[in-house]
Amino acid sequence: MTLDRRGPEPVRSALLDETSDGGRIAHGFFSRAGGVSSGLYEGLNVGLGSNDDQARVTENRQRVSRWFGADADHLVTVHQIHSPDVHVATRDNAADRPRADAIVTDTPGLVIGVLTADCGPVLFADAEAGIIGAAHAGWRGAFDGVLENTVAAMERLGAMRGRISAVLGPSISQDNYEVGPEFVGRFVARDPAHAAYFAGSATPGHALFDLRRFTLDRLAAAGLKADMTPHCTYADEQAWYSYRRATHRNEPDYGRQISAIAIKEDAHGPAF
Repeated sequence: MTLDRRGPEPVRSALLDETSDGGRIAHGFFSRAGGVSSGLYEGLNVGLGSNDDQARVTENRQRVSRWFGADADHLVTVHQIHSPDVHVATRDNAADRPRADAIVTDTPGLVIGVLTADCGPVLFADAEAGIIGAAHAGWRGAFDGVLENTVAAMERLGAMRGRISAVLGPSISQDNYEVGPEFVGRFVARDPAHAAYFAGSATPGHALFDLRRFTLDRLAAAGLKADMTPHCTYADEQAWYSYRRATHRNEPDYGRQISAIAIKEDAHGPAF
């Protein structure tokens, strides 16, 4: 195994940093930088479901944990299935990997994260209450309510939605997200106003879908302070994995990046 000693270099959100309660909440949208995978997976591939060398995936996941100052077994992810389901992470179930697409916790020291490769990773924080969340919001999850369900799960732990900040991380941009007429029809049938999320495409009968705007609008409608990073996963191969880019190239597999958030275990100790 060839070690890349640079270490991970996550993108940070100013909104989450500003509302982190003096650094109590740490977060990162991790790129490909600083990992040990090679070939199709070159970089920080954390996808347990990929065909990458699992020893390399494990090392990459450990690097993410170490960036937060946490033990490797404190990194909590789920088996993502494009659902609206939310997992509540605790110390007792940290080793579990249930089928779900969002995670919430009020447990300091746990690092909760979601994996993406074009879908939208959304990190949530109510720093005052010490409650955080992470959601994998592809079109189906966002359409079926995973964002709203994440907020509701945080509220059940004691969060207040008026205090929750939510940030959409690196995901596919509208310019690179072409869809067919049946996709458009599904959205417009739910709400004719959804037509605003589609633009014309060079391919007859197709359209370009703005997943990022759809996601931000859902977050705002839920009453949250919402923002996004500007990065397009499809367009920047050096920085991000992309399922759609791999599909267009007929590649056999693709890597997954992670977006993660944690509550510091020691509120008076050094920042992550």
